[in-house]
Amino acid sequence: MQNTLTLPAKSRIPASSVALPVEHGAWGFLFEPLLAGLLIAPSLAGAALSVFIIGSFLCRGPLKFVLGDALNRKKLPRTAVARRWLTYFAIIAAVGFVASIAVANMIAFIPAVLSAPIAVYLVFQDASRKSRESVPELLAALVLGGSITTVLLAAGFGLPLAFAMWLAMAARLIPSVIYVRNRLRLEKGKQYSRTIPFAAHAAALAAVAALYVIGLGSVLTVAVAGLLLVRSTTGLSSYRRRLTAKQTGVREVIYGIIYASSLVAGYYLSI
Repeated sequence: MQNTLTLPAKSRIPASSVALPVEHGAWGFLFEPLLAGLLIAPSLAGAALSVFIIGSFLCRGPLKFVLGDALNRKKLPRTAVARRWLTYFAIIAAVGFVASIAVANMIAFIPAVLSAPIAVYLVFQDASRKSRESVPELLAALVLGGSITTVLLAAGFGLPLAFAMWLAMAARLIPSVIYVRNRLRLEKGKQYSRTIPFAAHAAALAAVAALYVIGLGSVLTVAVAGLLLVRSTTGLSSYRRRLTAKQTGVREVIYGIIYASSLVAGYYLSI
């Protein structure tokens, strides 16, 4: 009798379906504040904290399936795939965290401490499949925007400017979430609001203008915030060009790059 070795069947579940976020906006919300912070204040501590933040962000995708399946007492083929990728991403986050502890001042962890309760809430919203609701999306944008403050504090920047940059990023990310949600509803023929996105963008413009007046912002950022206000108005009007969800997401990434660039250019040009 001939013995044969049976190899385990390779999972046919695409890793990207459980490991990575599918929304283009999520990647923009991750990298806009991080890259802006690193360009304004490059440092070894900031780089280490960025690795920690990226690893933690990546954990969210597979953790949604691992925790969600555990809460529902299910063990599906995707669970094993998600658990494996969660391990990989957790290692990345752990390496970044250990390196951060070694080279960063503890003050740089203030944004993480402030965001921790929200992060826990978001994890359970993910597991409950409620992460696409408006409140979780807005809170996720707020938390991710804080990464610019983390990087600046790690490089030795003072608290006023570092937290002003967080406010500036929130003024970009939160109105964007509100606009995109309403734009997608409009394109699908569902009920939407023009007033709420306009009010959110107007408040954001007022916030970055106030930062500029007190010397903690840039006139370039004020100009881009004004552009986003116009974009919100025309994008929800009858004069808009119809866009798919993917096209809308890509455009928002481009707007995000322009906005982040205004923060960097404004800092170096002192305008």
